Amino acid sequence: MAALEEGFTLSAVPLGAGPHGLLGVEQSDKTDQFLVTDGGRTVILYKVSDQKPLGSWSVKQGQVITCPAVCNFQTGEYIVVHDNKVLRIWSNEDVNLDKVFKATLSAEIYRIHSIQGTEPLVLFKEGAVRGLEALLAEPQQKIETVISDEEVIKWTKIFMVYKHPVLIFITEKHGDYFAYIQMFNSRTLSKYTLVLGQEEKSVIQGFSASVDRKFISLMTLSSDGCIYETLIPIHPREPEKSQRVVRSLLLKTVVSGNARSGVALTVLDHDHIAVLGPPLPASKECLSIWNTKFQTLQTSRELPQGTSGQLWYYGENLFMLHGKFLTVIPYKCEVSSLAGALGKLKHSQDPGIQTVPHFVNWETSRGYGLGSQNSEQSKRILRRRKIEVSVQPSASKQLLSAIKKDSEKHIEVELCKFLAIKRTPDFHTIIGDIVLELLGRHKAEPSFYPRNSLMQLIQTHVLSYSLCPGLMEAALEKADVQMLQLCLRQFPDIPESVTCACLKIFLSISDDSLQEAEINMESVSDYSDSVQEEKMEEQTEILHNGFNPEEENCGNCDRELNEKPQDTAEETTSCPVIPKRAALLNAILHSAYSEMFLLPHLKDIPAQHVTLFLQYLYFLYLKCSENATMTLPGLHPPTLNQIMDWICLLLDANFTVVVMIPEAKRLLLSLYKFVKSQICICSELNKIEVSFRELQKLNQEKNNRELYSIEVLELF
Repeated sequence: MAALEEGFTLSAVPLGAGPHGLLGVEQSDKTDQFLVTDGGRTVILYKVSDQKPLGSWSVKQGQVITCPAVCNFQTGEYIVVHDNKVLRIWSNEDVNLDKVFKATLSAEIYRIHSIQGTEPLVLFKEGAVRGLEALLAEPQQKIETVISDEEVIKWTKIFMVYKHPVLIFITEKHGDYFAYIQMFNSRTLSKYTLVLGQEEKSVIQGFSASVDRKFISLMTLSSDGCIYETLIPIHPREPEKSQRVVRSLLLKTVVSGNARSGVALTVLDHDHIAVLGPPLPASKECLSIWNTKFQTLQTSRELPQGTSGQLWYYGENLFMLHGKFLTVIPYKCEVSSLAGALGKLKHSQDPGIQTVPHFVNWETSRGYGLGSQNSEQSKRILRRRKIEVSVQPSASKQLLSAIKKDSEKHIEVELCKFLAIKRTPDFHTIIGDIVLELLGRHKAEPSFYPRNSLMQLIQTHVLSYSLCPGLMEAALEKADVQMLQLCLRQFPDIPESVTCACLKIFLSISDDSLQEAEINMESVSDYSDSVQEEKMEEQTEILHNGFNPEEENCGNCDRELNEKPQDTAEETTSCPVIPKRAALLNAILHSAYSEMFLLPHLKDIPAQHVTLFLQYLYFLYLKCSENATMTLPGLHPPTLNQIMDWICLLLDANFTVVVMIPEAKRLLLSLYKFVKSQICICSELNKIEVSFRELQKLNQEKNNRELYSIEVLELF
C-alpha cells in the first residue's frame, strides 16, 4: 500500500522560467537540505522541514547555468557549471560567485554526479568521465570522445556497488538507444544496445533505474504510455564488445499515449514507482504511485496547474514543479504484499512508522577517489573502441610549422585543410596551440596579423578568453571591431575591463571606418527609419500612462521638457548611431558582467561617449515601447532588462559628469520624466487598491443578501 500526503510549496518565487527550465534538485550534505538549480542564473539552498531558503547564489548577467549544482560530500562545498565549460566551487560562507574558485575546462560538461563515498564525477557531452580532483589539477587536459558522431546523451545516473561508483548514461542516435556502464574499480566501459522489441516506433520519454549486486534495472516510459524494464548486467562477460539487451513490458498504459510532454517516472523502491503524466488523453496531469510487483495503481493525485515533466525524490519526499512553483509531496510505501496492493491490508502497527527500502544508494563507503582515472590503461581501453584512425596530429604539426615561417595566405590554406579533417578528442588543445603560435609570431612581427585565420579559429566554438587572452588584446590594438564583436558573442568569460575597452573603441571609431568593416547585423533591425509623428504622439501617451501632464503632481518635469518640443522630437525620432555601430553596441549589451567590477571601468569612458551611448539606449527603450510585448525586432536584439540595466550602470558611474554637459540635459530630463510618470501611476494604483479592498469586503457579505438585489456602489 502507498499513499501521497498533503504537499506544500517550497519556493515562494516562480522557478523554471529560464531557457532550460528547472535544471535539478540535489541532496546537500545535510539530510534535510537540498540544492535547487534554476535554468537561468540562480542556485538556492532550501531546508525542507522549515520550508525556507537558507542561501541563494547567482552567476553574473549574461552567463547561464547549464547543469544542476551538486554538493561535494567530501568537502561540504557546492559545485555548479555555467556556459557548459566553466566550473564554480563555493561554500555557504561565500556570497558572490564571481569571487569564488573558477576553472575553465576544455570540453562541454553534461552533468556532475556526487554521491556519498566518492569524489564528484564529471560526465562530458562526448561521453568521457573524470574525477573532480583530476580535472582541477589540469583543467585543460585532453578529453577523449567516447560516443559516436550524432550520438546524444539523454539521461544519466550514478550508484554505489561494492563500495565503488558505477555510472550509467543513455544515448540516442537516429531513434536507436544505447546504454553505457562505466565501472571505476576496474576502469572499464561497457556498451549495450537497447532492443525495443515489438514497439520499435515508440520514443522513450523518461528514464529511471535501480541497482542490485548484479544488475541495473533500467525502466523506460515510452510514447505509447507503457513502462518497460531492461536488465543490464553490471559485470559483462566481454566488456569490450558491444552487446544487446531486450526490454520487457512492465506496466501497460500508465499515462496517455498522446502525451508528448509533462511525463516522467522515478523508482521509489524495489516494488514501487512514481509516474507523472495524464492518465487519459483529455485529463489533467496526475502524480501516481504504482506497484510493479502486482501491477496495481496504489494512489493518484491530480495536478491542475500542470507540471514541467520533471520529478525528483529523496528520502520520502517527491519534488516537482506544480505550475511555476517547486512543490514537495511526502509519500509512504509499505512493504509490498498482495493484500496491500489490493488495499485490504490491516494496519497492526503505527501508520506513521514505515520502512522503505531504497536501492539507489544501498551501499556506500568513504575514502575512495579516482586519481588514476586519467591513467594510460584507461586511455588504451577507450582507444580500442575507436574504429577510425585520425590523421589530425600530422596535419596540426604541418600547420604549426607553417605558422612559424610562411605567409598569411599560405597559413590560411593549411588551416582550411586542418579544419576539414574530422575532429579528435584533443581538437580544442590543438586549436589553442595554433592561436598561441599565431599570436606569438604577431608579437614578434607586428606587421604579421593573420586576421582571417584568427576569425576562422574563433568560429570553431572551442576557444575562451582565459585560453587565449592575447587574442582580444591584439584585436584591441588593431581596433578590429569585427573580431571584437565575434569574441564578445563567443567567449563566456571576458573580464569587465576588456568589455569596457571594447565599448570605448565601438564608441570612438569613426563612421567611415565602420562603413568599411564587415559587421554582423543580426541584432539590428531597420533603425534608420524615422518614426512617424502619429507614432510619436502615441508614444508620449504611453510614457504618460494616461495621466494629464498638467496635473500638479506630474507636470513640473513635463513643462520643463516641453519648452522645446521640436528639439526633443528630433532626438527621439531617429537612431543616434549608424546601424553598424548599433550592432557593436548590442554586442556589449549581451555581454556578461558583474556590476561591482564593471562600474570602475565605466568611469574612464569620455563624457561625450557616455552621452552618445545613453542616447542610443534611450532610443532603444522608445522602440521597445512601440509594441505591447516591449521587445525589439531582429534575430538577437537586446532585451528591455538589458537596456534598463545599462542605463542605470552608466548613470551610476558618470552622473556627476554627464549632468554638467549641456547636450545631455534634455536626455536626462526625458529619463527623469519617464521615472516620474511611473511613480505617478504606482501612486494612483495604490489609491485604486483601497477601493478594490472595500469591494472585496462587500463581496464577502453576499451570503447575507437575498437571492436577487440591485446595489449602487459609489467610488470617491
